[in-house]
Amino acid sequence: MSAVVAQTLHVFGLRSHVANNIFYFDEQIIIFPSGNHCVKYNVDQKWQKFIPGSDKSQGMLALSISPNRRYLAISETVQEKPAITIYELSSIPCRKRKVLNNFDFQVQKFISMAFSPDSKYLLAQTSPPESNLVYWLWEKQKVMAIVRIDTQNNPVYQVSFSPQDNTQVCVTGNGMFKLLRFTEGTLKQTNFQRGEPQNYLAHTWVADDKIIVGTDTGKLFLFESGDQRWETSIMVKEPTHDSKSLDVIQESESLIEFPPISSPLPSYEQMVATSSHSQLAMPQVFAIAAYSKGFACSAGPGRVLLFEKMEEKDFYRESREIRIPVDPQSNDPSQSDKQDVLCLCFSPSEETLVASTSKNQLYSITMSLTEISKGEPAHFEYLMYPLHSAPITGLATCIRKPLIATCSLDRSIRIWNYETNTLELFKEYQEEAYSISLHPSGHFIVVGFADKLRLMNLLIDDIRSFKEYSVRGCRECSFSNGGHLFAAVSGNVIHVYTTTNLENISSLKGHTGKIRSIVWNADDSKLISGGTDGAVYEWNLSTGKRETECVLKSCSYNCVTVSPDAKIIFAVGSDHTLKEIADSSILREISAFDVTYTTIVISHSGRMMFVGTSVGTIRAMKYPLPLQKEFNEYQAHAGPITKMLLTFDDQFLLTAAEDGCLFTWKVFDKDGRGIKREREVGFAEEVLVTKTDMEEKAQVMLELKTRVEELKMENEYQLRLKDMNYSEKIKELTDKFIQEMESLKTKNQVLRTEKEKQDVYHREHIEDLLDKQSRELQDLECCNNQKLLLEYEKYQELQLKSQRMQEEYEKQLRDNDETKSQALEELTEFYEAKLQEKTTLLEEAQEDVRQQLREFEETKKQIEEDEDREIQDIKTKYEKKLRDEKESNLRLKGETGIMRKKFSSLQKEIEERTNDIETLKGEQVKLQGVIKSLEKDIQGLKREIQERDETIQDKEKRIYDLKKKNQELGKFKFVLDYKIKELKKQIEPRENEIRVMKEQIQEMEAELENFHKQNTQLELNITELWQKLRATDQEMRRERQKERDLEALVKRFKTDLHNCVAYIQEPRLLKEKIRGLFEKYVQRADMVEIAGLNTDLQQEYARQREHLERNLATLKKKVVKEGELHRTDYVRIMQENVSLIKEINELRRELKFTRSQVYDLEAALKLTKKVRPQEVSETEPSKDMLSTAPTARLNEQEETGRIIEMQRLEIQRLRDQIQEQEQITGFHTLAGVRLPSLSNSEVDLEVKTN
Repeated sequence: MSAVVAQTLHVFGLRSHVANNIFYFDEQIIIFPSGNHCVKYNVDQKWQKFIPGSDKSQGMLALSISPNRRYLAISETVQEKPAITIYELSSIPCRKRKVLNNFDFQVQKFISMAFSPDSKYLLAQTSPPESNLVYWLWEKQKVMAIVRIDTQNNPVYQVSFSPQDNTQVCVTGNGMFKLLRFTEGTLKQTNFQRGEPQNYLAHTWVADDKIIVGTDTGKLFLFESGDQRWETSIMVKEPTHDSKSLDVIQESESLIEFPPISSPLPSYEQMVATSSHSQLAMPQVFAIAAYSKGFACSAGPGRVLLFEKMEEKDFYRESREIRIPVDPQSNDPSQSDKQDVLCLCFSPSEETLVASTSKNQLYSITMSLTEISKGEPAHFEYLMYPLHSAPITGLATCIRKPLIATCSLDRSIRIWNYETNTLELFKEYQEEAYSISLHPSGHFIVVGFADKLRLMNLLIDDIRSFKEYSVRGCRECSFSNGGHLFAAVSGNVIHVYTTTNLENISSLKGHTGKIRSIVWNADDSKLISGGTDGAVYEWNLSTGKRETECVLKSCSYNCVTVSPDAKIIFAVGSDHTLKEIADSSILREISAFDVTYTTIVISHSGRMMFVGTSVGTIRAMKYPLPLQKEFNEYQAHAGPITKMLLTFDDQFLLTAAEDGCLFTWKVFDKDGRGIKREREVGFAEEVLVTKTDMEEKAQVMLELKTRVEELKMENEYQLRLKDMNYSEKIKELTDKFIQEMESLKTKNQVLRTEKEKQDVYHREHIEDLLDKQSRELQDLECCNNQKLLLEYEKYQELQLKSQRMQEEYEKQLRDNDETKSQALEELTEFYEAKLQEKTTLLEEAQEDVRQQLREFEETKKQIEEDEDREIQDIKTKYEKKLRDEKESNLRLKGETGIMRKKFSSLQKEIEERTNDIETLKGEQVKLQGVIKSLEKDIQGLKREIQERDETIQDKEKRIYDLKKKNQELGKFKFVLDYKIKELKKQIEPRENEIRVMKEQIQEMEAELENFHKQNTQLELNITELWQKLRATDQEMRRERQKERDLEALVKRFKTDLHNCVAYIQEPRLLKEKIRGLFEKYVQRADMVEIAGLNTDLQQEYARQREHLERNLATLKKKVVKEGELHRTDYVRIMQENVSLIKEINELRRELKFTRSQVYDLEAALKLTKKVRPQEVSETEPSKDMLSTAPTARLNEQEETGRIIEMQRLEIQRLRDQIQEQEQITGFHTLAGVRLPSLSNSEVDLEVKTN
């Protein structure tokens, strides 16, 4: 019987707490951990390939990829022991190259790894308390060096190699930044830490000897050869609401209860724990990645910063900001981007940046987008789709659609498509979801939340609730196979509802513990349940009572299922067995081999069975079940499997676990053939859409269509304008280019002629040079030949000398060899004699040693006898002492009890005193700070007092000077007052003249108003006459038209009558023709109607005419009244204008007068300084004042002249209008009034002004 085979197809999930959890294999493929696998994911083609973990692995802890992208190292815990497995990525499928699991040193787990630049060496860091750094030649499994990094149990976060040097290593952790070099088989530290120790969370190499390091307080350091060269602090731009963001992260992370042994990344938890006591508002740098322009680093929740190298200096400046976008599907969008970026990775071409976060999400961004969005922060996008960030508690599938529904403790519901491997729908809620079930049609789901049970519609782009039930904390719910019922668990009660009227039809009570699993049989007539009370019940839904029951209180059941024929129930629980139950009794139990089964599922064909374990593995077996250990076990998840399902066609297996990952498996038999579908029915493509959504979308589509049309019109218009502009530009450019081409052609011709001349010149020059060169060559050959002959003779002489020297040296060597051999013989004889002497001495010493040994044995025996006696004596003594001590000990115990009580009370007092001392110290420090600040204030105030004293003295001096000046000015004031009085006497006659002229102007304005009134009245009369003329013309035209119509009618009647006369001999026809004439022309009713109509029209016309005339009269009156009002307003405005002009002129006069006074005063002051006051004549200021008066008079004359000129022009214009009106026939002047001539008035004005 062939065994069942399951092959991993796709996974939805990420384990973000694995160290170094994402990197690129090539430009399209990324590698990340999911469940107990490493996934190779093609970003473009969307396929996944898997690298499974080791057998009996308890989870991955750290990953590392070699620089040449050939090898992948995975740190795991296998059967409570650490192991490092190295895979060869280039082979398909990836095969294991080496497994490092035998260690000569103590190790619990490896938390960080790194490959050397040439990929030959592997660096691994162990966890505290050992904290060993191991340097491997991994191909030969040889430990080259090992060193203990830390002795204080501080966590180490990251280790790395220099990108160019195999021997240089960097290690960072809490309070440590170490550079080590591998020399002479050991790792030696090359740097010394200076300053305060920081909590260094991450680092990266940006050059051969330069490292960027980030801390938990948002600081970045640049170290060069171990020395700090640069430092910057990352600023938080958004207000962090105290520590809410980190609290939320810690709360969400606490929901993920990973197994304690395989908790993936202790470093991240230690990071959060160690930094919790520091300032939580500071952005923590969890990840740094280098690229060609600089580096990228995480800068607090949901934020990544790009730093670029400055051109001149070796420093970096912040160039871009990238943020995780706010998720609109989240129940709290403000918190959806508050997740820490744990790992960053650039693609090989540096086109894209990929990031993994603490909420198990993968984001990416193309680097070109960051360059486009200048000024504003760029935003990440999901690399695949939003993933679960907490354990998956519910899993469901349906028949009519390829959908998977999951719910999780991250308060989200997600609908996946296992055919396209995409996320169809996703929504977050305020409450945690514990269970989910999908209707067979795929249109509805039922979800058990912490507060309620909700029945929901799966719409095209939303999940909406349409019915709620008050079932709290529903841990299990399930639709029936037919979809007409669904069951929900509330504690130890099962509620059954109908999907038609949504009512509760029965409540199944009987369990004493919590129900963990429910399952329907094939025809939905029965329901099977299992719980923590060790009971498995089979319920009949028609009666609502139990049919069969099997109770085993020693076992807490996790999951139950039923065979397709509903005869056998399968149950798994806490007793490490799989049970077959039929007719209320256990048929047989199959051992789980020291593993707890958490889930079980059987195929619809009844030939396959799958079970999930608490260690995250899946076991596939044939049914009927074998007695022996015959099953295939697969590595799947990094936590206990919570839910498992088979699709309706038995093609795919779906598994979910506490690690937040969802796996889809393809089911095969041993020969590789897939399980055949029982019936070939295509999946449904229908979706639910609400009417309001459709209407809204239709409205939006209409608006968009109109907008598109408008945009088309605009674009066409703009394109036409652009075409026009471009055509004009093209014409201009073509003209320019034609001109330039012509100019270039002329230049080219000139250059050609010059080139030809140059060619001729160069040819002649080259011929001359060749002749010279040939001559020089001949001369050089003759000279060199002579030199060569001389050198050859010298060479022969030297050769003879070297032969002689060689013979001499050979003779010396022979003599030296003979002397050396003689010296050696003498030395050997001397040392042989010495050896003989030493041997004799050794023999004598050995005899002495033997004698001493004999003496020592004898003394030893005597001493042992003496010691035995002494021991007995001492024993008796000490036994007595023991008794005494025991008695005293009992006494002392009582005393110690009393003393302990006293000590505890004293300790409490000491603690209280220490607390008081600390509080007093704090107060003292505060008071000292206050005293210092007050002292500073006192010093500042003293300085201010001094400054103010100085300023007071200066001001007093100024006041004294000003008083002197004031006295002098008072004298001048008396003189000026006298002069002002005299000037006022001169101004009074001028003012009288101005008054007279103003009165004349007012009279002229009154005459102008009268003329305006007459003009308006005449205009109204003219308009009335014109209207009457038009009305009479229209009436004349109508009468003429009537006359023409009547003449035409008479002509027609005459012709018809003439035709009738032709039938005078035939009376009957004549009669008919005359009757026709009568009907045609002389119908009485028509005549009456026409007459009536004519009278009615005339009456209506007369009535409307009267009405219009009345309206015209009223309108005329209104116009007259409004004209009068406008005139009065105009007169008032003119008067105001005149008064304002007067005031302006007066102000101008005063200003000029004051200026002249100031000028005179300045002149007087200068004179007083230069000349004595006795010599100054009293007549001078009066002369100056008289000189200023004519200027003022000239200005007054100019102003009045301007006003008179304006008035004259206005009068002339009005006279011209009056003459025009007089020329019109029927118009005469009123009462023969004539205006005075302008010449006379001008003469009068000139006389008055003079």
